[in-house]
Amino acid sequence: MYQFSANCPRGEKQVAGGKGLARVKVLAKPDQMYHSARLFNHITLDSGCSIGYHAHDHETEFYYILSGEAVFNDNGAEVVLHAGDITETGHGQSHGLENRSDAPVELIALIVTE
Repeated sequence: MYQFSANCPRGEKQVAGGKGLARVKVLAKPDQMYHSARLFNHITLDSGCSIGYHAHDHETEFYYILSGEAVFNDNGAEVVLHAGDITETGHGQSHGLENRSDAPVELIALIVTE
């Protein structure tokens, strides 16, 4: 099976109370992932935009940074991420991600459920 990029659902939305709007491209829906994951998206954050700080219980969220520079809030500690970096947040932990640079940040977000 395959899916052409042009056919992927797209939209702009505020994510977890973050700043501005994230551009979201849905790569797969939960039923395509045997309900073992609830989100698999390509996300673009323009300058000044963010994914708000939020917690994950009974699931784990991964971010894979494709391009740009992002500030990752890992349970209150900030670290700067670049292309190729990966994050993992689950088991009651919290996180957020902000683009404080002038260039867009692109990432893959995957939420795996129990």
